Amino acid sequence: MSEYLFVIIFALVALVVIVGLLVLSSLLGPRNSTVEKNMPYECGMLPSEEAKGRFPVRFATFAMLFIIFDIEVVFMYPWAVALDELKLFGLIEMMVFVFVLAIAYIFVWGRGGLEWD
Repeated sequence: MSEYLFVIIFALVALVVIVGLLVLSSLLGPRNSTVEKNMPYECGMLPSEEAKGRFPVRFATFAMLFIIFDIEVVFMYPWAVALDELKLFGLIEMMVFVFVLAIAYIFVWGRGGLEWD
């Protein structure tokens, strides 16, 4: 337990500093909001017109699916590097991992998540 004492002290000090800074900023910070400050802006310029349109939900769904199925490669690199040490156990674990991803891929494909209409 004594080896974790410094980690616990560090976490408590970090928590006290974070809470203290948040409380101080809310107590001492300026509260003079104006109409101009509350308006949305881009690159420091005031908006001159409304937005042209919205991105379709399809775009966001496709982007999230790309990220999810792209991240799997990050987990395959360490496995490939340590394959000599992991031997058959590592191979079986990676097969389970790829099988779960394949099920998710088939589910998304069946629901039409990969269609770009």
